[in-house]
Amino acid sequence: MCANEFWGVRTLRERIGSALFERTAISKKPEETIVNDLQLLSKENKMTTNLFFRDPYILDFLDLKDTYSEKDLENAILSELERFILEMGNDFAFLARQKRITIDGEDYYIDLLFYHRKMKRLVVIELKLDKFRPEYKGQVELYLKWLDKYEKAEGEETPIAIILCASKNDMMAELLELDNSGIHVAQYLTEYVPKEILQQKFIDSIEKAKIQLEQRKNIKEE
Repeated sequence: MCANEFWGVRTLRERIGSALFERTAISKKPEETIVNDLQLLSKENKMTTNLFFRDPYILDFLDLKDTYSEKDLENAILSELERFILEMGNDFAFLARQKRITIDGEDYYIDLLFYHRKMKRLVVIELKLDKFRPEYKGQVELYLKWLDKYEKAEGEETPIAIILCASKNDMMAELLELDNSGIHVAQYLTEYVPKEILQQKFIDSIEKAKIQLEQRKNIKEE
């Protein structure tokens, strides 16, 4: 990742300090998947969604007050767009804010729309101030299907989405099979969390995810 995104020493230290690897989706995958995805990036310059998706996203630089609205969050992200893109990845390019799409005469608005150059995908970012709710899946799936039909250019991959929530439930995300929909749900943190606490939290999360993967594998083999 360091070589791929041309990080300097300072940026590399910041990424390590924020437990970047532990926050990526790939850290919770089997060893074989990790090796394959990294080789794909190194040898073919292709990035998978496992390397792109993170949880949580550290947005402490937004300087939000105790109470804020979704519009405040959106405004803060755009005013600190350069630092937001650094958190998301250098191949991230901003396209639109509150992009309007019309379906059956009714208007809908995508909070933020980006493009990832290496993955060649449109990326929807939907902002939520509360915890993740099942109905958010249907809302974002509609956006993705519209983009796939009307906005995806020739040679591009299917659009994907990130729903940024104040909190989430991993069991709910698993039951809704969000991975199969190209939707990733992640928590965002607007305040600094001590490095030691952050890293231990992610280590525990990775171990839990790998145990669950092994259990699913054993069930399939039976």
